[in-house]
Parts: sequence; structure tokens; C-alpha cells
Amino acid sequence: MNVPFLVARRYFRSKNKKNFIQIISNISMIGVAVGTMALIIVLSVFNGLEDLIKESKSTFDPEIKIVPVRGKTFLATDSLLKVIQQVKGVDVVTQVIEDNAMARYQDAQMIVKLKGVSDNFLQQQRLSQALIHGNLELKKDDINYAIMGQGVQYTLSIAPSNEFYAMQLLTPRQTASSSGFNPDPMNRYFKQKNIMPGGVFANEKEYDASYVIVPLQFAQQLFDYGEERTALEIKTNNDVSVNRVESQLEDLLSSEDYQVLNSDEQHASLLRAVKWEKLFVYVTFSFILAIASFNIFFSLSMLAIDKRKDIAMLFAMGAQQRTVKSIFLLEGVIIALLGAGSGLLGAVIICWAQQTFGIVSMGMQTAIVDAYPVKMELSDFLFTALSISLITFLASYRPALIASRTDVKDFL
Repeated sequence: MNVPFLVARRYFRSKNKKNFIQIISNISMIGVAVGTMALIIVLSVFNGLEDLIKESKSTFDPEIKIVPVRGKTFLATDSLLKVIQQVKGVDVVTQVIEDNAMARYQDAQMIVKLKGVSDNFLQQQRLSQALIHGNLELKKDDINYAIMGQGVQYTLSIAPSNEFYAMQLLTPRQTASSSGFNPDPMNRYFKQKNIMPGGVFANEKEYDASYVIVPLQFAQQLFDYGEERTALEIKTNNDVSVNRVESQLEDLLSSEDYQVLNSDEQHASLLRAVKWEKLFVYVTFSFILAIASFNIFFSLSMLAIDKRKDIAMLFAMGAQQRTVKSIFLLEGVIIALLGAGSGLLGAVIICWAQQTFGIVSMGMQTAIVDAYPVKMELSDFLFTALSISLITFLASYRPALIASRTDVKDFL
């Protein structure tokens, strides 16, 4: 028979307990419940946002990306491409030239990120679900086409179906042109190439507002990159592990010259910022739970004063100090468990409702989701339970210690 637990449960359910002590105990449970529920919900929202970021980036970014360690470009030799292509699990290797350029269309102009890609880029099928206008093609009948973000289309007022106007792309010349009289300073100091607008994609604001995708040869001629590339983008076979392919590539390529990045590592700083924010939220709400637990401290302290005669009787019957201490510690545990259990149940219901019905909207239309994403993870429940356990112990220990030092002769 667990005597401390039986006595603690009886104290908790006792109708003879002073009314104000009962009120403070109820407030304690409500405070723990609300704090626990809020903590789980906010952590679940951060989990959902992290997955949303990964999903939005993965539809545009490659599974694996090879970039130079130093500088902006590296030489993409046939031997290098052959070594990469022979790695088991590598399906498509796309050569990339990416740099800034000025885009002009009729009277509008803007700075864009021009991304030249080799012909096999469309085989990676990363933009298939994001295309909203036009055709997903970069070249047809010797005519080059540009695939642009929706934000670029809006800024330049481009009509993809209009075959009479081409988009002009300009980049600074290495040296100013001095051949002949040229009244247009733009043509003197900038190299210009024209390309027909093609498809329009809507993916994520960062990409929609700035990216224009063109054939590799077009970008190669515009930027004068020759055989140099800014990146190699790799698509793996569906039946292999991306991490395993990444590991094999890291073993084959010199770490001093090349950096092999998976989808998460391509946005490591952004995902790290989300994790740090989640950590700060966890710490902040843990402090809120600690403040709420002060009510547990006060209710147990008053209960220890109210039950001094009972404690003296227990000592007279042979109970030890640790037995009395356990009674009040367990009393705090009961209050915290009931509050935390209610909070966890409420959090699960609210998160499920948000996942199922999308009750709380993000307040803007996106290409991916309209409502706040949530994702419940077991680790959040475990860390929340750990915080509640530690806070409950600290809040209950002092009242339990005071109760265990009750002098028998003063109350019998």
C-alpha cells in the first residue's frame, strides 16, 4: 500500500479543505493547463512552419547541389561530370550558371536572378506543379524561351502569350565597347540578349519575385562564363537515399574545392533561425509555467499549515519525515498532472482541428497553404513533460520540507 499517495489523494479530494486553499489549487491546475496547451500549440506551429519552409524550398531547389568552396564559379570538365554521373543513385546532373542581370520588357525594367540551366533541367520536374501560365519549355525550333516567376511577370507586365515582344536581358560588359558611334550608353556599357517569355511559375515569394530561368547556352553567352559553372544540381533515383548519394559524392570530390549540399543544408541559416526561435519560445513558455506554478507553492504551503495536526498524528503513529515529505510532493504532482493532462488534451484537439479544418488563416494567399501549418512531435511532449516535472518538484519541495519539520508536541 502506497500510504503517501493515498493520503495525498485524500487531501486533494477532501471537502474539508479550506475554501481558499481549494480555489488556489484549482487556479494552479488551470494555470498549468493553459501554459502546457499554449507551449505545445506554439511548438507545433514552429514544426509546421519548418516543414513548410522545407517543402516550399524543395520544389524549386535540387535534392543535392554542388557549389565551389571558394569563389563563385568552378570549371565543369567532362571528367568531373562523368565521375558524378557514375555515382550510384545519381539520375540527372544539371549544369547551372546563375548571376544577376537587368531585365527589360517594353517600358519596365528590374534586376533579376538569371539562372541558365542545361537541357536536362526539365527532367528534374521541379516546376511541373508550379507552372501557372504558358509552357514549361526552354527551347523550341531554335527559339530560346524564359521561364519566370510570377512576381517578375507582374513587375514587368509580361504577357507570355504575346509573341511580338521579347524580353531583354542585360549584364555589364567587362570593358566598354568602343567600336563605332553608339548613342545608347546602355548598349555601350551593357551586353544585351533577347529572349521570348515562356512559362510562368508560382512557388514561393523569394523565387517568384526574382528568378528567370533560361537555357544554359544563352546565359553562357550573356555572362561570358565559358565552361565555368556556378553549381551542379543533382536529382537522385527514387529508390535510393539522398544522404547516401551525398556521402558518396563527398568522398569522391575534394572538400577543398567542392561543397556538397542537401536540401536542408542549402538553407541551413534559415532553418537554424527557426530552431533557435523555437528554443526561445520553449524557454519563454517554461518561465510562464514556472510563474503559474507559484500557485502550487502557495496552495501546498497553506495546506501544510492547515494539516499540521494530521502531520503530528502521522509522526505519533511512527511515520518518518520522508513519508510526510512524499505526501506533499505527491500532492503537487497530482495538481500538476491534472493540469498538464488537461492542457495536453486541449492542445491535441486544437492542433488536430487546425490540421483538419485550417481554422486559423495565415491572412494571405500562398501557393502552398492558406492556414497556419501545425505538426505535433513526440519530442515536444517529452520536453514539456520534463519541464513540468522539474517545475513541480521545485514548487513542491519547500512546502514538503516545511511539513516534514512539524513539531509533534506543539499540535498534539
